[in-house]
Amino acid sequence: MMTTTATPATLDLDGLTGLLFEDGPDGAYLHGHWRKAVSADLFRYRPGARIEERWQLAYDRLRALNAELPLSPEWLAGDPRGLAALHEWAAVVDGATATVAGIHYNLFLGSVLDDEVSPERQLGEFTSLARIGTFLCTERAHGNDAAALETVARYDRESDGFVLHTPNEGARKYMPNTGPAGGPKTAVVAARLLVDDRDQGVFLFLTPLSDHRGTLPGVTVTMLPERTGSPVDHCVTGFHHVRLPRTALIQGPHGRLLPDGTFTSTVGSSRKRFLHAIGRVTVGKLCMSASALGGCRAALATAVRYAYVRHISGPGEGWRVPLAAHRSHHGRLLEGVATAYAMTFLHRAVTETWTTHRPGERADTERLVAVAKGWITWQSRDIMTESRERCGAQGLFPVNGLAEYTANADGAITAEGDNLAIWCKAGAEMIFGHEPAPPAGEATGAEDPTDPRFLRRALAAAERHWHLAARRDLRGNGTDGDGAGGHRAGDGLGRWNNASDAALALVEAYAVGKAADAFVAACAHVADPATRAVLEDLCALFLLGQVDSRSGLLLVGKALTAGQVGALAGTRRRLVARLAPHLAALTEAFDIPEEHLSSLPMLAAGPASRS
Repeated sequence: MMTTTATPATLDLDGLTGLLFEDGPDGAYLHGHWRKAVSADLFRYRPGARIEERWQLAYDRLRALNAELPLSPEWLAGDPRGLAALHEWAAVVDGATATVAGIHYNLFLGSVLDDEVSPERQLGEFTSLARIGTFLCTERAHGNDAAALETVARYDRESDGFVLHTPNEGARKYMPNTGPAGGPKTAVVAARLLVDDRDQGVFLFLTPLSDHRGTLPGVTVTMLPERTGSPVDHCVTGFHHVRLPRTALIQGPHGRLLPDGTFTSTVGSSRKRFLHAIGRVTVGKLCMSASALGGCRAALATAVRYAYVRHISGPGEGWRVPLAAHRSHHGRLLEGVATAYAMTFLHRAVTETWTTHRPGERADTERLVAVAKGWITWQSRDIMTESRERCGAQGLFPVNGLAEYTANADGAITAEGDNLAIWCKAGAEMIFGHEPAPPAGEATGAEDPTDPRFLRRALAAAERHWHLAARRDLRGNGTDGDGAGGHRAGDGLGRWNNASDAALALVEAYAVGKAADAFVAACAHVADPATRAVLEDLCALFLLGQVDSRSGLLLVGKALTAGQVGALAGTRRRLVARLAPHLAALTEAFDIPEEHLSSLPMLAAGPASRS
């Protein structure tokens, strides 16, 4: 880890780092492994590289990571913690590498390995990366409503195989990485299975797309324009009566094709079959959160180091002070650091819940993963933007490592379920499928305004308010008091529209509460008293920011007194003053590779690594 003259000697930096990467029994090893892997020269920024070269570089880096796997590719595809850790560190140096890794290992290889009927399928080409795997689900006309996709795979009894076809322009698969970069590719393609002209729902089909000479017959690939962020070879892809063998169908409890061509399923609903088929998307949400989290911490580490490297005129003639000396500068960064710690601890807690949940808990756990993904990726983008701005014009140059982070977060916000869509689904489920938080009790004014337990109770009061408001609004007639928003009896969309604002506020409050719980729990694991005191201050700063933004609601609900609301600004100011000397240490604990930071030109005058 690096050190600076501003680093207090009293903090246990190794202990802080260990706490941040306490990610299951092998967390320290997994994160250390991937951190070391992305420290190699291959992962440094390549100034002047053309977009085609950057597409290829992402696959070269993917192959380098594959060569460094601690176990097998099959292990990685089946280990959510290992996959998320890979995304966390790859996103520090190249969002495109994180993207293609997630697609290959999780969505492609994981889906193929989930096949319960053809476990003997030969995977050597995919595990060695002689062929890159990709995932084709979303269509031009079907994004968040992918269950309604139109690509078809018709079972042909005569050949005992399938005919994969794109029936119209709207059914073309939208923006998978199916271009020529990276070499030959194979996809799992989501298509509507037709058996004797009966629609059995959406299934996945293993489909070769290209070889060393180009795309295979019947496959059409059209490159999309360059998008923002780290570049990937995104395309629009279609199929014209492509023949596939019986073994192409990926099967399981959601559906099997018996040897005589009879279809059978233990899942009666075609929508549930679809959700089962694309079940790897939930782990994908964990990975998208991890990507944003890794980029967010790297952006903060870069901006904080720059705040000590960059000096400006001080209050007297001839004085020079670092940017970090100004509260207007370090205060904003500290707020971001506090949220980044909360996000990290939340991700660890959610990953633990996902990896240990029982079958009957799956629906609630999937919702928790989706809620966390929305909150973490949205917060990451805000923090990345703030970090870039704190570096001024220097932050606009890609060579300085910050410019692409925000756009990469935009990609994570949209990928594996658009944030707003998955939060709407979560909110709709929570209104009556989740119990409201218990009453928090009225504030007396005697509470310590920096006590995390008191602040957490206040947040619970906000969550309860929005939960009850959403229930009321969903049951109401849609009138908001001025005659607007009314809906007819039986108008489900109108009822949802009336309740959606409160439902989304409920989801946000729930996410913040879960992050607060994870942060408080992490503080309790710190042995060193001085370090624990600083971390508790950081936790209080995070919670105060969340309470401050809801202070009007909490005042009306008597979760805060008028005096406490009036004192919020001063309390936050005092916390920032106490934490300011620890800003560098708190980001050094992120353990961003020195190989990456020292390669950024704007940090060239920065401090050297500590031994």
